[in-house]
Amino acid sequence: MLTKNVFATRGGVIGVGAVIGVLAALLQYWGNPGNMGVCVACFERDIAGAVGLHQAAVVQYMRPEIIGFVLGALIAAMAFGEFRPRGGSAPLARFFLGAFAMIGALVFLGCPWRALLRLAGGDGNALLGLAGLIVGIGLGTIFLRRGYNLGRAQKSPAAVGLLLPILMAGFLVLMFIYPQVAEQDKSGVLFYSLKGPGAMHAPLLVSLVVGLAVGFLAQRSRFCTMGAFRDLILFRQPHLFWGVLALLVFAFGSNLALGQFKAGFEGQPVAHTMGLWNFLGMLLAGLAFVLAGGCPGRQLFLAGEGDGDAAVFVLGMIVGAAFAHNFGLASSPAGIGPHGMAAVAVGLAVCLYLGFAMRGAKAA
Repeated sequence: MLTKNVFATRGGVIGVGAVIGVLAALLQYWGNPGNMGVCVACFERDIAGAVGLHQAAVVQYMRPEIIGFVLGALIAAMAFGEFRPRGGSAPLARFFLGAFAMIGALVFLGCPWRALLRLAGGDGNALLGLAGLIVGIGLGTIFLRRGYNLGRAQKSPAAVGLLLPILMAGFLVLMFIYPQVAEQDKSGVLFYSLKGPGAMHAPLLVSLVVGLAVGFLAQRSRFCTMGAFRDLILFRQPHLFWGVLALLVFAFGSNLALGQFKAGFEGQPVAHTMGLWNFLGMLLAGLAFVLAGGCPGRQLFLAGEGDGDAAVFVLGMIVGAAFAHNFGLASSPAGIGPHGMAAVAVGLAVCLYLGFAMRGAKAA
């Protein structure tokens, strides 16, 4: 019993956060983009590009870390009897929440994990992003206090719970069948970036092993950045927050040791200095995460456990990434996209609508 629960203790979650922080810094050192050793939103965007859902040539790569997160969580869930296929809790609402969470994250240029890693790498722009994330989570907790509820999930057949892990395994097979060919932007059915963030990546097997390890550990510890701030605000419970703090501290220390720390606002990798939109993009993302019940990483780990509703959120994020790049919603180092401001406004309106409309919804 001790072995089964050790990662869920305070020391366990701190240890998991520390491991993620160190591995994220190492992934950057081994080839991932600057301050982007791990970014669930960015990596799912790259996957959307790899399968041709968008044509932004600089962000197309089948990221093995995401595949590893899901499969590592599946292995942990199977090993400890926690694979529980379920679904049916307002899936369409979760799809839209995933899409708008991605749009908000791409306006900021990062998920909550990357916001922490950007700060650990010295990017001062991350401060406004984290402030927006916390405000968005705080707003979401108001809806939770007032009875917001997407309804209870129902038990599903095991085959349904395995669908997203099978999809991720299929993506991995495609990477081996169609590896990148030098100086070619397409190999078989997969697209590959020749320049930009999508062309920067650690070796495939290294990324996959790190993803599997993080997925396993995070599933055991219930690691969740959104949950950390939500629990702190709603219940004054700092348990998960210690893990998030450990991630920040150990990533910072690792960046110093590896010579990857560069303090400032200007010239930071894959970042822009439009402070208001860094704040509002993450405010939208944080609100969507609360309404959906987990940050992007946690949704991947839940999907590995057989949670079909989390899988729908993940697919919503991937489709949202395609919309963001096909319709000029995503930011770049030059600043927010031409239609990003309108997209944030629409996303906030949709999230607020769901927040008010789903108060007191009956759990089946």
